[in-house]
Amino acid sequence: MTQQSFTFEQIHIEVARNASDDFNLFHDKHKWLQITHNPFKGPIVLGFQLNTLIEYQMRLYREAQHEDQIIAEKQLRFSNYQITFVNALRPRQEMALNIKKTLINTIPELTLTNRVAMKSQGKTILLGYKKETKSPLFLADVDLSGLPDLNGIADKTVVPGTDFFLKRKWMNNGNVKNFLSGSFAEQSDYFDELTHVAHYPEVYPCSLTSGALLEKAQLENHDFKRNPMVYTSHDISVDRVHLARVKNNDKLHILVKQLPESKDNTLNQTSIMLRTYECFGLLEDGTILYRIKLNLVPLEEILRNLRGKAA
Repeated sequence: MTQQSFTFEQIHIEVARNASDDFNLFHDKHKWLQITHNPFKGPIVLGFQLNTLIEYQMRLYREAQHEDQIIAEKQLRFSNYQITFVNALRPRQEMALNIKKTLINTIPELTLTNRVAMKSQGKTILLGYKKETKSPLFLADVDLSGLPDLNGIADKTVVPGTDFFLKRKWMNNGNVKNFLSGSFAEQSDYFDELTHVAHYPEVYPCSLTSGALLEKAQLENHDFKRNPMVYTSHDISVDRVHLARVKNNDKLHILVKQLPESKDNTLNQTSIMLRTYECFGLLEDGTILYRIKLNLVPLEEILRNLRGKAA
């Protein structure tokens, strides 16, 4: 097992939220005060920012254990993150990241698995797994081959004949470098202008999904101050083969679909119904770069549940 400690400052949050166009009030150094009954007493670190920290530390771990060679030789093209958020992390709050030893399974297919955990001040921030596989672990059965050419669909609209909201973004090397730096990842391990090296990290394109969700909610007149939503989990599968060809100014089509809420889909050991989204990032030619299943819940529901337990 490896363990390292990190302490985010507010500037890390500023850099990451600006680089990913995330205007969630929870991360704003002024507007967090405008959130009704905000229990966090200040701005908090982005979920995808924590995922990027995990990505980079797992990259270093794989290299140290020579597991990157196994991934290449066995063509484990999908990088998967299965993350459950337990508590929020605030600036100047020291946090420890633990990476457990790799487990290699061969059934049903070859998989490299590491359990990861973040803890701060005696509380668990997140728990999860990082897995390397030949096929995506999440939303693998969703068929997008029947979609119309997304290049001809207007930005911030519903794709005709589907339930998908479309948000269009463009890759930008400067934004990626800033997001990496804001997540304690060494940008020079990905970009070197003098040698013409530019390898996009896995999580950054995925992070743009948060902005897409916020824009969708804004168009639906969601009240971010009175009814804030918080992530409870991220399930992410990134195709490393397609990622390898992503470059500056490439177009990214982000598709977001909200599933109907159900009493069969609730937050662990509560009656709080999860708001589940299926999200995809497609390149200009229609190939799927990433697949994400996100779960959110209203903050008020969590607070009401906690008050009920306290009573």
